[in-house]
Amino acid sequence: MGPERLATELGSYARLHSYAPVPAVRQRQRQRQQPFPEPMQEGWRQRYPFSLPRLLFVLDGTGPTGVETRIHALRAAARDVALAAFLREVPVLAAPMTDLLQHGPAEPIWRPVTHPDHQVDWMHTRNP
Repeated sequence: MGPERLATELGSYARLHSYAPVPAVRQRQRQRQQPFPEPMQEGWRQRYPFSLPRLLFVLDGTGPTGVETRIHALRAAARDVALAAFLREVPVLAAPMTDLLQHGPAEPIWRPVTHPDHQVDWMHTRNP
């Protein structure tokens, strides 16, 4: 996918992170509503009760220049104020496929989209 589309993926994941489904309320249930209903929970918490897993972008098929272009597009998207809360809670990392194949996923080949000039391992949780 191109750099622009890749960058929009951050917004999609941020919307998923904050999405809380509204249950359908039947007529009978409306009559018996609790005075203090349970707060809605984000949809992804059904599968991941503690936190949304880190988001890893594997970049391939574009050569070194294309990889850099995509990483810079992700960095530009990460500057969006609307994504700030999402990026504080969910580590978002990118790595070229060639580095994954050469060094393996556990090596410090991942670049945080908020600090793309740093390289960290995939378990990285904080900004450098």
